[in-house]
Amino acid sequence: MAALRPGKASHMYKPVLMGKKRVMVPAEDVDLSTVKYEPDVIQAPHLTGLTFKLFVKFLEIPVIGPLVISHLKKQNKMVELLQNTVIPEAPMYKPEYPPQETEPGVVIVDEDGKPEERVESALNCLPPYDAASCWNDDLASSFRYWKIRDYSHAYRSKIVTPSMVAERIISAIEDFNVKKTPMPLLISFDAEEVRKQAAASTKRFEEGGTTWMHEVRSVEKDAVCVSRLRSCGVIFVGKSNMHELDMGTTGNNSNYGTTRNPHAVDRYTGGSSSGPAAIVASGLCSAALGTDGGGSIRIPSSLCGVVGLKTTHGRTDLRGSLCDSGTVAIIGPIASSVEDSPPCLPKLSTHDGTDALGSLRLGKYTAWFNDVHSTDVSDKGEDILNLLTKTHGCEMVEIVIPELQEMRTAHVVQIGSEMLNSINPDIEDGKGVRLNYDSRIIVGLFQTFSASDYIATQRLRRRMMCHHMKIFRNVDVLVTPTTGYAILLSKLILLPIVESLSTPNSMLNITG
Repeated sequence: MAALRPGKASHMYKPVLMGKKRVMVPAEDVDLSTVKYEPDVIQAPHLTGLTFKLFVKFLEIPVIGPLVISHLKKQNKMVELLQNTVIPEAPMYKPEYPPQETEPGVVIVDEDGKPEERVESALNCLPPYDAASCWNDDLASSFRYWKIRDYSHAYRSKIVTPSMVAERIISAIEDFNVKKTPMPLLISFDAEEVRKQAAASTKRFEEGGTTWMHEVRSVEKDAVCVSRLRSCGVIFVGKSNMHELDMGTTGNNSNYGTTRNPHAVDRYTGGSSSGPAAIVASGLCSAALGTDGGGSIRIPSSLCGVVGLKTTHGRTDLRGSLCDSGTVAIIGPIASSVEDSPPCLPKLSTHDGTDALGSLRLGKYTAWFNDVHSTDVSDKGEDILNLLTKTHGCEMVEIVIPELQEMRTAHVVQIGSEMLNSINPDIEDGKGVRLNYDSRIIVGLFQTFSASDYIATQRLRRRMMCHHMKIFRNVDVLVTPTTGYAILLSKLILLPIVESLSTPNSMLNITG
């Protein structure tokens, strides 16, 4: 948003007469009815190949590089917002939510409960499993996504064993790696380790009892979320590929090879959790874990046609992960169906739960909803909304979301500061030069953020939280496309495309 000329008022800024200084109106005084949507235009050079590599090296030259980045930040109004603007709200250093009533028809799975009890609670939310409809004579002739309950039924009914499934997965992954166009889904894969886990699982089913994995296997080096899944008998195939540092939206990784979209190998998966989305979309696994701080689960899930969930901040345990001290990134599931993506589920096993869908008020900011690169995205979104309103009785409510550019800037500073805090000792130790070129340019940007920028971001976080709490008084859900692109060709990556991929996702990350 441009700085005001003296005497010209705005719904969000008070006129000031001294230099470049601007003063924001307190969030509670912003009149949402006067908000006008302004499409964001990113000012940056479009560079590829050798030119891009030379530009990165140029940015890493002391004094000169920071000056160039400073110029780009000014062009994109980051300096104007973070350094020349008085933000009246007090800082909020992590997302805070006022007390809220429990939503009807929703079961919260206790994060601190025993893993097996939490799984049982989740299963009780689902309709009864109908084996007859899932297992029929057409299974061998068509591709399908197998859900977790499908595997459970197959194991308990002795149709297959975990070891048999493991052998098929091992064979498929090895085939992927020798294709003419390689599909590096995993960067860490030990076939014998997978066989060992599968054999232990097969033995448990043969014995007819439950012997939890944590009793026989050390998990001291696992993240908490991984150790809890192991304790439920989950078999981990390997460590998946991804965009380096979790800081990109394409999934492009020149170190290990770029994970390609299983539906069309000439297209990107999206990122940063490219490997988890691709391995689920390929049908090899029914679920995978990813991380998401700005769309890194939701973007690849969308482009690969599977389900990705970014949970509310604090909902999942981050201990043991690189993002364990952050306030925007989470660890979350990618699955082939909504059924397989807990931890917060509508209670669909009752009639009241299924009827709850019709009571939802859907908030739609039409100008923002339609600001996509491909109308295929917005048209398909409209089709889904029509289904929800006409078939299921949901109510559509037109809304506005103020200060989208401010929200986007705050998110970049927040996630950048948290990422740099995690890896800065290694950067200072000289390992930064081993990063991909796109990672190096991102790290260079993050290193220019100051303590003052960080405090301004925390003030903006409280301000954004105020705006959204006001919006959620009238709606239950905000609806928006996941990305601005329907497909993403691997030969075509420019900055505006990356921005269009991430924009719908980055808006609410700062609020948790």
